[in-house]
Amino acid sequence: MSAGAISLSPVGWRMFFGRNPMVLIGASILFAFVLLAIAAPVIAPYDPVLQVGEIRLQPPSLLHPFGTDNFGRDILSRVIWGTRIDLQIALIGVAFPFFIGTMVGTIAGFFGGIIDALFMRLVDIILAFPFLVLMLSIIAILGPGLSSFYIAMALVGWVSYARLIRAQILVLKNSDYAIAAVSLGFSRLRIMFRHLLPNAIAGSIVFAMSDAVLVLLSGAAVSYLGLGVQPPVAEWGVMVAEGQSFITTAWWITLFPGLTIVCLAFGFSMLGDALGELLGVHE
Repeated sequence: MSAGAISLSPVGWRMFFGRNPMVLIGASILFAFVLLAIAAPVIAPYDPVLQVGEIRLQPPSLLHPFGTDNFGRDILSRVIWGTRIDLQIALIGVAFPFFIGTMVGTIAGFFGGIIDALFMRLVDIILAFPFLVLMLSIIAILGPGLSSFYIAMALVGWVSYARLIRAQILVLKNSDYAIAAVSLGFSRLRIMFRHLLPNAIAGSIVFAMSDAVLVLLSGAAVSYLGLGVQPPVAEWGVMVAEGQSFITTAWWITLFPGLTIVCLAFGFSMLGDALGELLGVHE
């Protein structure tokens, strides 16, 4: 079994969690955000899109702990409801590139030859363009919205996963257990997805946690530029953009959603580092 395979006993898992506070901190932060997203209708004190002109640009207070924006909407309620959108952005924005890259990397690494050459040239072409520029170009062609963002992420983000998986498959397909599987007459599909991929995927899982941070920040940036989530939907990047004009007079409009983005990104980073230690993966 390769170093990437998980073989800890229940006692080993408990010892690992006890020695590594990062995994507890990261998991606790993500769990808190998941609970916040699920319980948003119950926890949020106000309707996130309700506009009350009489309370425009009010600073943080007991009635509005995060203050109100230029439309008289409660910032705390919008931050809480925005958790649903931004968690969705981080998870779905990683899931599609992860799946596509894993499939491409497994096939390219296992078969090699012209198939590998074609896939890797495609990877080189995509990597020749700056990530954000290529993603924004695709979104501009498709039109603003979350669907366009997910498509752009899938078309651009898969290359890193493909390279990671391909490199592992190239090594593992020459291992003793892979050669034994071939000699026993197992099908190529079984060898690829039952024997090689489970031992090759650890690095991609760790990378996905770090990539979730990039996707989250990219989603916020795209929304900030007006190409992602469209107002009046509560989304942290949109909230930061809306408060930009009031940064000197109503700092709370941008501060609280910005801090929330940092906290969620921190949770993903901490959990990714802990998983890297657990799986023996060093980025």
